[in-house]
Amino acid sequence: MSFGQGGPFDGPGGSGTPDWDALAEESEAASRRKRWMLIGGGALAAVAVAGIVTAAVVTSGDSGGGSPTASPTPGQAQEPNDTPSFDDVSVPPPPNPQDYISDPKKDRATLTPATLFPEKSMVIGAHSYPRTNTSTTKDCTAAAQGALGSLLAHNGCSQLLRATYSKGGVSVTIGIAVFDSPAKAAKVRDQYKPNLAPLAGGGVPSSFCVGTGCVTTANAAGRYAYFTIAGNDDGKRVTDTKSKAGQIGRDGGLYAFNRIQQRGKDQAAKAAAAQTQQPQS
Repeated sequence: MSFGQGGPFDGPGGSGTPDWDALAEESEAASRRKRWMLIGGGALAAVAVAGIVTAAVVTSGDSGGGSPTASPTPGQAQEPNDTPSFDDVSVPPPPNPQDYISDPKKDRATLTPATLFPEKSMVIGAHSYPRTNTSTTKDCTAAAQGALGSLLAHNGCSQLLRATYSKGGVSVTIGIAVFDSPAKAAKVRDQYKPNLAPLAGGGVPSSFCVGTGCVTTANAAGRYAYFTIAGNDDGKRVTDTKSKAGQIGRDGGLYAFNRIQQRGKDQAAKAAAAQTQQPQS
C-alpha cells in the first residue's frame, strides 16, 4: 500500500517510517482549533444568554399598555395615594332673564312706574331726555286711542304703564302693556293700529300730539308690548321721521326695550344669588 509522497509516514529517505515531528505538529494544530471552537461557542452562548436576560428585563415590566407597572412583592408596603378626591356636585345653569319677562309665574317683581321707569332721565347714547310725568292704569283702553284700545282689551292687557320724556321742544310718551303670554304681546304688535294716548304734564303742554301729526311705533319683548308716540310740543305736524321728533321717538322705543330687558336681568340675578346661598346636598 502506498500513501503517496509527502505523507506523515514518509520518514527521511522515504523509508515508510512515520514522521513523528509532522504528526506532533498536526496534533497540536488540531488541539488549537478545538480550543478556539470551544471558546467561540462559549462566547456565542454567553451572548445568547445575555440576550435572553436583556429581553426578560425589558418585557417583564410591560403591562400591555406600554407603561411599566410594578407589582409589590409580599411584605412590601404600597405607596399612599395623596391625590385628593372630590364628590361630584351638580351645578344648576344660571337663570335665563328671558324666562322672567315671558312667564307671569316667574315675573313677580313689583311692577309700577317707579320700578319700570326709575331714572329721572332717559339716556340713549349721547342723547338725554328728562322725565316729565308717569302714569299707570289697569284699564288699558283708558290710555289708548283709536283701534289700539280694543286690540289691547281683546288680548287681555292687564296693565298699561306710561312715561313721558321731553327736551328741546319735542316729547315722547312711552307705553308698556302687560299680557299673560308672549304670544298675545306679539299679536298686539303685529296687528297694531294707532295709537297710544300721549301723557302731558311736567312742562309738556296738553296739546302735545292731540289733533296733529305725530310719529308712533309698536313692538314686543317677552309678555310685554311697548309703544311710543312722539311729536312737537308746539303742535306742529311731524313731516320727517329724521327730525328731532323722529329721533326722540326712536330713542323712546329703544329705552322701553332696555327697561323690559333689565327687569328680566334683575330678577334672574336675584334668583342666581338665592341659588348660591342654598346648601349643596
